[in-house]
Amino acid sequence: MLTDMHTHSNFSPDAQRDTSIDRMAARAEEMGLEYIAVTDHCDCNYWLPSYETDYLDYQQGDGMMFGSRDYALGSIERTSELKEKYPHLLCGIELGQLMQAPDIAARVASDDRLDFIIGSLHMNRGKQDFYWIKYNELDSCEVYRLLDNYFTEELETCKAADFDVLGHLTYPLRYMAGDYSLNIDMSRYQDVIREIFCTLIKRGKGIEVNTSGYRQKYGKPFPDLEYLKLYRSLGGEIITLGSDSHRISDIGAGISEGEDLLRSAGFRYISVFKKRSPEFIALK
Repeated sequence: MLTDMHTHSNFSPDAQRDTSIDRMAARAEEMGLEYIAVTDHCDCNYWLPSYETDYLDYQQGDGMMFGSRDYALGSIERTSELKEKYPHLLCGIELGQLMQAPDIAARVASDDRLDFIIGSLHMNRGKQDFYWIKYNELDSCEVYRLLDNYFTEELETCKAADFDVLGHLTYPLRYMAGDYSLNIDMSRYQDVIREIFCTLIKRGKGIEVNTSGYRQKYGKPFPDLEYLKLYRSLGGEIITLGSDSHRISDIGAGISEGEDLLRSAGFRYISVFKKRSPEFIALK
């Protein structure tokens, strides 16, 4: 395996507590990964001042997910410290909901210690994370309204926000089509997905293949082969592979399958980012 550009340590609130960056870097070295990027959560719309006073009072029933300020910045600090010991370690962040708090997103993105920024959307404005929504209690119009708003905000993010690759495009399908087995007509989003890709390509940004879907009920990566072929046909070249691991045992999970998928979609290279600049590695 070449790279894993999307991983979470215990600086992310939804990762296992024993998933330290030290252990992650050592495990990646054991596996022979050429690069591993630590990309802990920083959900910009939940920029909380303290883990102790805010996160520990958090109730999962509230349907929120966030990376607090102290923990997001702590991840950047610890990863930066370890880069000399582990040359294959890259310092990243997963910025969530960039357009819902653009001032926070810009502030974090300006940190010159960062090698890599994933731009993600886990929840629509004023809504819960897609993870928490009970789709069996919604009618089809409500489900499609969620998707309409999701793709609208994704396009807005691609046009204006500062990031390097768009994270897990089609993320809501993990729950809608995966956990709840809904039959979603994605043809209605073909045009906006095409515009998202064209916008990214024009701005010199890329997408990720998030392989977490392989180990979930959904069974496919985000995005899947159909959209990878579309991205490539439009001239897309910048593409990263990430397991979206939240525990040591998932580092590198699905990456080999992702490499095969990229070859079948016509890609010859994958990207890594150093100091926010892409470098290309040939697929073997």
